[in-house]
Amino acid sequence: MADQPSPQVQATPDVDERIRKRSPLRTALMRPELGAICGTILVFFFFIGVAGDSGMFAPEGIVNWGVVSAQFAIIAVGACLLMIAGEFDLSVGSMIGFSGIVIALVSVTGGYPLWLGILVAFACAISIGALNGYLVVKTGLPSFIVTLASLYILRGLTIFAAIVTTRKTIIGGIRDVTEGDPLAWLFGGTLFKGLFVWLADIGIVGKFVAGSRAGQPVVDGIPILIVWALGLILFGHILLTRTKFGNWIFASGGDAQAARYVGVPVNRVKILMFMFSAFCATVFATLQVIEFGSAAADRGLLKEFEAIISVVIGGALLTGGYGSVVGAALGALIFGVVQQGLFFAGVESSLFRVFLGGILLIAVILNTYIRRMITGER
Repeated sequence: MADQPSPQVQATPDVDERIRKRSPLRTALMRPELGAICGTILVFFFFIGVAGDSGMFAPEGIVNWGVVSAQFAIIAVGACLLMIAGEFDLSVGSMIGFSGIVIALVSVTGGYPLWLGILVAFACAISIGALNGYLVVKTGLPSFIVTLASLYILRGLTIFAAIVTTRKTIIGGIRDVTEGDPLAWLFGGTLFKGLFVWLADIGIVGKFVAGSRAGQPVVDGIPILIVWALGLILFGHILLTRTKFGNWIFASGGDAQAARYVGVPVNRVKILMFMFSAFCATVFATLQVIEFGSAAADRGLLKEFEAIISVVIGGALLTGGYGSVVGAALGALIFGVVQQGLFFAGVESSLFRVFLGGILLIAVILNTYIRRMITGER
């Protein structure tokens, strides 16, 4: 009796993970900004409940916390792209104070036009950012150490320069040189004033009822600071998600050596991201100088940590290669809403950092847990 042929078992080839289809829900859960979205929703619901009738969500209240959020967002965009590239910049806060003093020394003390002071500040800051990046990629030292050294060097030089030249650490007189300057309008004032006059006339925006501004709208336009924040967020998001350079940023932070093997100019990417971080810090400093009419050597204190926290709340990994500019922007929004929300709710302002630390911890845990659940990481 002949042996019966054994049934043929067809091997099923494994499906390549790169082309495996994922459901929309799975894709959404893997987004880095998921934790920030959840945190933003929770924060808004919380303050609608405890401060909804305090004016926090009236037009003037929205502008109030919108400006604060925009301040955080401007430096968070630079920190986000740099962190995704796998590096940190702890000199951001000192860079803010340094850039402001440079503008004041050139324009007020030196007597040169304000626009020249602004350009000199940007040139100096971006050069320092390039130096930080060069030291990191050429020495192999952790960016944490290099920029920590820059933090102290810049702060010390800023105070020294201000005292030696003016014998004080706060330099005023910026408003006197702002008038008629061709660059000042880029960093000060408001936009769409006519629109807000019309909104006040139809009752959507309130008007002042007494004093020298009686009859004028309480909110007279959109502050230029918010426009800068939105512009930088849009630029960073498009750069990261729609360009080849954005892929290089992710690759440089994910696995730098593997990225080099496939032709990614990792060193150049990292140096450019340090320069962009310095650029964002100088934008912040210039906006502050124009707004307050003065520069102070101690401005920007702890801003580097606030920028990093915004980015981490937004879902970026401290190890690099993963993150989102939109997430960082939402982290900055949480910052602004919480800080001003506690004021509107009549809560002691010292609880701001307690509240913020709790949100940071929850967002990181949520991001980590969901990512591990979806990707199977341990």
